Amino acid sequence: MKALIVRAFTDFDQAEVGELPDPTPAPGQVVVDIAASEANFPDILYIEGKYQKKPPFPFSPGLAGAGRISAVGEGVDPAKIGQRVLTLPYYGTHAEKVAVAADWCFPMPEAMDDPTAAAFGLVYQTAWFALTARARLAKGDRVLVLGATGGIGMAAIQLAKALGAGQVIAATRGAEGAARAKEMGADGTVDSSMADLANGLRDAVNDLTGGHGVDVVIDPVGGAVSAAALRAMAWDGRMVIVGFASGEIPKIAANYLLVKNISVSGIQWTDYRARQIDQVRDAQAQIFALWSAGKLAPQITATYGLADYAVALRALREGRASGKLILTMEQEL
Repeated sequence: MKALIVRAFTDFDQAEVGELPDPTPAPGQVVVDIAASEANFPDILYIEGKYQKKPPFPFSPGLAGAGRISAVGEGVDPAKIGQRVLTLPYYGTHAEKVAVAADWCFPMPEAMDDPTAAAFGLVYQTAWFALTARARLAKGDRVLVLGATGGIGMAAIQLAKALGAGQVIAATRGAEGAARAKEMGADGTVDSSMADLANGLRDAVNDLTGGHGVDVVIDPVGGAVSAAALRAMAWDGRMVIVGFASGEIPKIAANYLLVKNISVSGIQWTDYRARQIDQVRDAQAQIFALWSAGKLAPQITATYGLADYAVALRALREGRASGKLILTMEQEL
């Protein structure tokens, strides 16, 4: 099979596109023939050996892919062969085939194409659990989404709206980012490139919320914007740390937590897959149902053939990607 191959940890753009043996399913596994694979920032970390999990060589990165089950291992119902699924393995979807636990495959709506299904992978699952399990989103809550035009930001905006948030505010850079966030469903925007971020973000949020502040902050960015968002929170607010796209881990000012009754939590989505797979399965079914109802629409800004994987990952590394970038399995190298 054709695959993106990591034979030794290297710079993200130095992985090899070549051939690997087709996988065979172990007991409890299936083989999925991948048509489209979601590009994510952790792909870079996998290739460079900076991710917390370090697979044995050779391996293919890729955390979410869509395609069709072509083989099943012992203990798996043969009727699954031919089923179209989204699969969310530890790694391996940047290849024409991947062997993965059957429980980590989720039937997709027949009307959904493969790139759209792949775009519903890691980011929507992460945003779902960030909003529901960690932030305890309630109907009418005001939500601030940092890094709003990235994959997590896009998913968080759309899901917060679909789940009944009263107001969703997107923090993004410049007029182009603001326009993009509003296309995704944001009710209002604040410019995170402003000069006096610590005071300016709080003031802008207060203007948009009539002085209330935000009840929920979804933070995949970290750094200075995270610290500023803490000051924009309402009493009993909930901030969820999703990642550190800025490259800077924020320092939380505990005095704000005390005087405003604020809670700060983190989310590692893979723990839900490992510990609570039934909840993950239910979440994916609800996410797909919201798409079928017209309430979710992943923004796929570009698709690339596997041979052009480095172009997609470079856009992610440099913070130039908005929405989702998808790799497709083209026919020839």
